[in-house]
Amino acid sequence: MEARAPTPPATDAPTVAAAAAPPAPGDAYVQSFARGLAVIRSFSAAAPAQTLSEVAARTGLTRAGARRILLTLQALGYVEHDGRLFRLMPPILDLGFAYLSSMPIWDLAEPVMEQLVDEVHESCSAAVLDGDEVVYVMRVHTHKIMSTNLGVGSRLPAFWTSMGRVLLAALPPEELRRRLAALPRRALTPHTVLDDAGLLARIDAAREQGWCLVNQELEEGLISLAAPLRDRSGRVVAALNISGQTHRTPAGRMHAEMLPALQRAAQAISRLLATRRA
Repeated sequence: MEARAPTPPATDAPTVAAAAAPPAPGDAYVQSFARGLAVIRSFSAAAPAQTLSEVAARTGLTRAGARRILLTLQALGYVEHDGRLFRLMPPILDLGFAYLSSMPIWDLAEPVMEQLVDEVHESCSAAVLDGDEVVYVMRVHTHKIMSTNLGVGSRLPAFWTSMGRVLLAALPPEELRRRLAALPRRALTPHTVLDDAGLLARIDAAREQGWCLVNQELEEGLISLAAPLRDRSGRVVAALNISGQTHRTPAGRMHAEMLPALQRAAQAISRLLATRRA
């Protein structure tokens, strides 16, 4: 867990379509399908209900184009409309859970994560890298009451999270530098590292030591620790994380008392991945 999810810089863009230039329409690219996905992605925690004009503005579509897509989604049960506002409906979850159910890794990981939570008394999460963000694919909560709205599907900026740095460390150097060069930056706390040299140094350290600790860069008072999950070829496919509050779990204590347990859990899940059938 990495505590509450601040809005990453990328989601502050004026339109969903502006996030990346799509390929030209052709036999290998269905533009209408891409526009439908853009409409779905325009809904978020910051915009759970939108008017037709808002959807059009966020996606860069015309009102007529956005309306056709929204009404199609409504007919399929993915969207509801109260006469003014459109909202996503629960069947939309099927699209995301199709990914989770297609990857047995998470069935294998859950009991190991539950055991880790029992041992360290902190919540545990797993995430994968998607662009410059980490996406949560599994969470096991501790019984402590904490102010967090993170869940499966939540996204956080990869460069300022422990899981993100572990995953970024597995990228080819040229790819990592390309992403860093295009990275939007804003200080999330007074401790947030923003300069290239500082970020690269921390990602390099995560690669060399096989784990990463992030201390209050994402949110004041939050400290988190992550380790990589590897498949049978040794490739990093995900990251495992535990976190705590600095007043309760300072960095020295987390490193000394929780890192060994986290590494054992990550190694156990990686062994399961190495032995499972493809």
